[in-house]
Amino acid sequence: MSIRSDLPGADLVSGGLADLAAGRETERALLVAMAAPRLRSAGIEVPDDGYADERASPSHRLYALLSLAGDGAHSRYNALVARMVSFLRAAERAREG
Repeated sequence: MSIRSDLPGADLVSGGLADLAAGRETERALLVAMAAPRLRSAGIEVPDDGYADERASPSHRLYALLSLAGDGAHSRYNALVARMVSFLRAAERAREG
């Protein structure tokens, strides 16, 4: 399944997939790595994230990365996860019907 640009959060997913493929550890890449199982279930090919050998999970690494920017990491983390959930729900609905 290609990424439909009209789905909410498609920019995050497209960017995260590109970042993962290039080996960049970005907010978008870590968010996609967190959601990889569900993205794959929705028919989206997700490259190997390369984080399996890391001590911290992608979710912990994302939070740590957001914390480097200062206050508001918790709010930013929750907002990113909410956008991903919106994308996943929309992608699953699009696949079903």
